[in-house]
Formats: sequence, C-alpha cells, structure tokens
Amino acid sequence: MPPDENAAREQAAELSRHAAEVISAAELAAKIAEGRPLRIKLGMDPTAPDLHLGHSITLKKLRDFQDSGHTVIFLVGDFTAMIGDPTGRSEVRKPLSPEQIKANAETYQSQVAKILDPAKTEVRFNSEWMSQVSTAKLIEIAARLSVARMLERDDFEKRLKNQEPLFLHEILYPLIQGYDSVALHADLEIGGTDQKFNMLVGRELQRAYGQPPQVVMTMPLLEGLDGVRKMSKSYGNYVGLTESPEQMFGKLMSVSDRLMVRYYELLTATEPAALAGIKAGEIHPMEAKKRLASAIVEEYHDAAAAARARRAFESKFQRHEIPADAPVFRIAEDLWVCELMKQLQFASSTSEARRLLSQGAVRVDGETVTDADFHFVPGTHKVLEVGKRRVARIEP
Repeated sequence: MPPDENAAREQAAELSRHAAEVISAAELAAKIAEGRPLRIKLGMDPTAPDLHLGHSITLKKLRDFQDSGHTVIFLVGDFTAMIGDPTGRSEVRKPLSPEQIKANAETYQSQVAKILDPAKTEVRFNSEWMSQVSTAKLIEIAARLSVARMLERDDFEKRLKNQEPLFLHEILYPLIQGYDSVALHADLEIGGTDQKFNMLVGRELQRAYGQPPQVVMTMPLLEGLDGVRKMSKSYGNYVGLTESPEQMFGKLMSVSDRLMVRYYELLTATEPAALAGIKAGEIHPMEAKKRLASAIVEEYHDAAAAARARRAFESKFQRHEIPADAPVFRIAEDLWVCELMKQLQFASSTSEARRLLSQGAVRVDGETVTDADFHFVPGTHKVLEVGKRRVARIEP
C-alpha cells in the first residue's frame, strides 16, 4: 500500500538528512508516495584504484535508500572515464587507458561492498549503452541542450574568461553523464555538490526524452587531511577505504581539531549531544581524535583492529616506544649523524640530512638533535628516529 502524503513527506525528509541540497524535496515526496521502489543512481568514474572517505558520504546516503527498500544503482563510469570529468579542473584531464580503467573498475565493486549490501546493489557500467551510441545518436542527444546552457557551468565560464583551452570532448562529459540517467530511468541521482551541474543536465535530458525528471541530491564534499582542498587521491590528502588499520588511524590523527569536528559530523553517527560535548571541549581534543579514528577504523575493519591501531599509535607517537621490527644498523666507531642518515636511507643527501636536523625532525634516544656536527657513539647512543615513521636501532 502506498504511503500517504504525510508519511511520504516524512520519509523524504529523513532520507534527505545531511544532504546539502535536494532538487526538489516535494518531487522526492511525490515519487515516494507512488509506493514503488525508486531507482537511485550514483555514478563514479574509475580514475583511481582506491575509494576514500570522501566517497563514503555519498555511498552511505545510497545505503539509506537501500535500507528503505529502494533500488540502488552503482554506476561505474568506465566510458566517461575515457573523457575525464572536467569538474573543478582548470586544465584538461589526462585520459586513462582502457587497461587502467578496467583495473580500477574491478577494485570498485569490492570496495563499495564495505558500505552497500552487494545483494541489493545493481552494478552497471555506462559503456553498456554508450559504446553502442552511433554518431547520429550522439548528435541527437547533443541537440537536446544548447551551447549557452552548457557554458553556464562555472568551470567552463572560468576557463573561457581566463582564455584557457576548453575542448569539445569536455563539453560532452556532462551530456553523457546526463544521458546515463535516461538510460537507467533514474528517479534520483546522488553526488557531491561539485556534481550539481552534471546531475541537472540529467534532469533536462530526461524531460527531453519524455521521462519524469530525476530528483537531484547533493552531498557535502569532505575536506582532505590538509583541511583545504577536497579529499582526493590526486592531492595526496585522502584516507583510502582499503588502507590498513594503522595507516587509517595514523592519518586521521593528523587532522586539525577543527577538521576533526567536521569528520565527526560527516563520517560518523555520533549523537548530537555527544557531538556538542566535543565541540565544547568537554573531551580533550587528543582523546576525541582517537575516538574518531577508532570509530572509522572499526567501521572498515573491526573493533579488534581499531584497538590494535590505537595501541600502536600510542606506543610509537606518545610513549615513543621503538617497534620490535625496527631495523638494526651496526657501527664500529663514531659516525657523523648526517652520514648515518644517508646510509640508512633516511635522507637522500647530506644537505637533506642537515635540513631535517634544522627542522627538529631528528631524535636520538628520544631527544631532539639539531647539531649538524653530532656524532653517533656506538654503545652510548642506541636509537635514531627521523620524522614520524623512520626509526632504527643502532648497535656496535
């Protein structure tokens, strides 16, 4: 029995929680009121082999719809990846080879299964239909949208204003992403706020092909570990869903206190009262950060792995305990610290070793050393640490 209008509005409101924007809430409620499973689309181009925590925000929203009985479609953009999404780019993306795309796409399905129920997830590839599109069909699709409409996109406007190159294949990208919604008969498309234009093109094409327009739901973009740019593998500021517990924990402990709160809000199910306490400083930031890292590691691994990762972090970075598997380097006589760092490959050159010393990144037996003339004495000095992750035992 279809839900009544009030129940449909309530379900629409609940499913829209944490969304940045819904176009439109009334349309979503009306679709839910029809009493059928909606077709919910999320597309991702396999441009890198690893999904990260930024992707998890949209994947979890997809799971919310899945849990409510709707049909979830995870669309692998293997065809669009050959073009390259120009979103947020001031230059042309380097195209990937079919072999790279295939290898990356194969990893996506197993990674998505960490969040979505594979038995309830319809995995599709847009090459299914786009590889069959003839030139005549592509012209037909392109005729549905004006050039002026496509150039309304911020990225394109900026490039033209700055007299930077804008290529025709990049203009085709939103058109093809939009046509995916036609091919899938999508009722709703989910994506980051940076995908709004592309998803709105989907609405327009569906209308042009006589389909009810999809609802567009944008989700907040997650800032990367640097707290500046969005999380992206290309920026090196990401936490991958398949990283080891220790890697995940260590990376999350590096975020700022301000960003920690943002991660709590977007990545965890922390109750509002507990979140308010964290914001108010009722929990020491270091402990709050450990709880955040533990919660995320547990979600993608398990509780035991999270506990081990926390102990390893505390041992290495708080108690400065030396890992049992730290390499042992033997010296027979006094050795200049810069030479020792080079022999251990902790520094590539004497100048780099001096720079690390001046930055306070070098510790001997737990004490910071900045003297570039320091010499290691066998039997007296026992441990050399450089940075956070390079450590060696020094023995005579």
